[in-house]
This record gives sequence, C-alpha cells and structure tokens, in this order.
Amino acid sequence: MKIAAYTVILGGLLASACGYHVAGRADRLPTSVRTIAVPAFANLTTRHRLTESLPAAITQELLARTRYRVVAEPADADAVLRGVIVSYNSYPTVFDPATGRATGVVVSVTLQVTLTERATGRVLFSRPNFEARERYEIAVDQRSYLDESDAALERLSRQVARAIVSAVLENF
Repeated sequence: MKIAAYTVILGGLLASACGYHVAGRADRLPTSVRTIAVPAFANLTTRHRLTESLPAAITQELLARTRYRVVAEPADADAVLRGVIVSYNSYPTVFDPATGRATGVVVSVTLQVTLTERATGRVLFSRPNFEARERYEIAVDQRSYLDESDAALERLSRQVARAIVSAVLENF
C-alpha cells in the first residue's frame, strides 16, 4: 500500500516537471529586448481610425501579457513593432428578406507587421499578410439604427492585438 502511494506521489512530481507550459506564455524574443515601441501604423486605405486603434490595442496587450516596457519613441526602444494597413474592406453578408437591406456586415483588414531589433536591424518577427475579420449586425428598423462599425473596429483591433502579441511571443 505504501509503495503504491509513493508511486502516485512520485508520478505526480515527475508529471509536474515534464516541461509543458501554458499556451501563450512562451517568449522567443532575445533577452536584449526589454523595451518595445509601437508607433502609429502606416495606412494605404481610406479608413483612418485603425492607424491609432491598432497600435493602442497592441500596446495594451503587450503591457497586460508580457514583461516588456512599452515606450513612446522608437529611438528609445530595443525593438520597434511597425505596421502597415494594406487593405480595408466592408461587405454585407446577411440581407433582410422583406426589405433587401443588409443586416450583417463583415469588416476585413489586411496588415503587414514587422518587429525589428533597433540596434542590429534584425527582423525578429514578420507577418506580411496578416488578415483579420469582424462581423457586426445592422438593425432592420431605421428608427433603432445604431452604427456598429466603430465598435466592430474596436473588437477587430483587440483581436488583432491578441493574435500579433501571441505570434510575436511564440515566433509563429
């Protein structure tokens, strides 16, 4: 009986030290990187709100999930995360059969994202075709219409921030 108990305890101790880690906790950046700057994204589209909301969401995600300090000036950072908003598309996906009006819309954004070590110019992470989509609904009744596009862009920014920070940390 005692041997079985010791075996269970020993097995538990060995299993707890087997090297598994919680997803999203890996960090593949060089130890020399302690500060990151996230300047406003360049924009090749007509939707200007994203140039500020994407870097702000990425900054919040970096502060919440990592040990890195985010600095305002790229010249003061060990690494700089730059982005370009390449395309922005919005298209209806669901229509009201009675009126023919759109009731569901998808926003699609394509980005180029690069994290560069400032001192060496070495690219630490690059995603040349990062795509993100967010869906929102439009009220059928015009009297209760509320423009959900800005809220959808905020959700999209948070989604992009989570994905980019995870990809940078895990070097996907």
